[in-house]
Amino acid sequence: MLFDSYQLQQLGLKNRIVMPPMTRSRAAAGEVATDLMAQYYSQRAAAGLIISEGTQISKQGQGYAWTPGIYSPAQIAGWKKVTDAVHAAGGRIFAQLWHVGRVSHTSIQENGAAPVSPSAIQAEGVKVFIDTTGNGADAGKGSHTEMVQHSMPRELTIPEIKQIVKDYAQAAKNAIAAGFDGVELHGANGYLIEQFIDSQTNHRTDEYGGSLNNRLSFLKEVVTAVADAIGKERVGVRQAPLTTLMGAQDDNPEVTYIEAAKLLNEIGVAYIHIAEADWDDAPVMPVAFKEAYRKAFSGTLIYAGKYTKERAEEALEKGWADLIAFGRPFIANPDLPYKLAHNLPLNTPDRPTFFGGNATGYTDYPVHKSDVNVLQPATV
Repeated sequence: MLFDSYQLQQLGLKNRIVMPPMTRSRAAAGEVATDLMAQYYSQRAAAGLIISEGTQISKQGQGYAWTPGIYSPAQIAGWKKVTDAVHAAGGRIFAQLWHVGRVSHTSIQENGAAPVSPSAIQAEGVKVFIDTTGNGADAGKGSHTEMVQHSMPRELTIPEIKQIVKDYAQAAKNAIAAGFDGVELHGANGYLIEQFIDSQTNHRTDEYGGSLNNRLSFLKEVVTAVADAIGKERVGVRQAPLTTLMGAQDDNPEVTYIEAAKLLNEIGVAYIHIAEADWDDAPVMPVAFKEAYRKAFSGTLIYAGKYTKERAEEALEKGWADLIAFGRPFIANPDLPYKLAHNLPLNTPDRPTFFGGNATGYTDYPVHKSDVNVLQPATV
């Protein structure tokens, strides 16, 4: 079913394999996407859909060194090189729009400002990646980089919240100007949108906090503004209902996130991208939860989280998912759809090269055939 031609015609995709957002920290000065990044993404254009690495909507939205932005003319131009390369290789690509909220450091923020969050709560032990000397991504991780506790955030005012909503809408317009086919809003992994949603990170007592309906207000405003800006059919949202990454935690996640799915269904976004917990001893997403998502949301559902071809086929067969995202396998296998279709062995990703650096561990993985951009999956 990963290559079911009739169903794929309905979705407008060449296969059901998604390359999900994966931070690789290789942006140039000014947080600009590079020619090397264009090569990296175009190599993987055999995916049915590529979702870019997290791309900050503003300087305030940045939480780590060397991640790309989409708020300046230079950044838009940099991403245009990427989208042109992907489209030339026959691919489709969405931009993941990102505001990290509290998960940042004063050394990254403009003028050394404190990061922002719905509430002034620090997640102890949550660290961010900073460049201590300004040597840049090419040098890779080493003596000039450091993982440090994120800085204490300050609580956003209501006017500031309204401005961030506008920043999301403008970033979406910028993404379309840069040639992206659509955008995914990063509402997962403990970043700003999820900080508003989750009960343990949002202690506000105004219209953005307290009740579940209030905690979903920021999500609703952002998604609505972005849908109005570029069209709801070009908008997806990522959620991670059971993960506790970056200190994210909700007291009743199954209730909270099904209500969020209902809200997104009412707005009519194109898809929800659900990240299942994928670490050892992680909470398993119950089948009943997946079935509730399907009932709550009538659009496309994408699932990610240590999927193998066999697990992917099961999820598609049982109707939980419409598309399956393969993360780390795509890092090491630019020709992943071809290899899955032909049951070929996969390259193993080189973890030390995940963040920062040059072409090593980025664009130099071997492929099964010489030109990955012309690979077509077998009919299975």
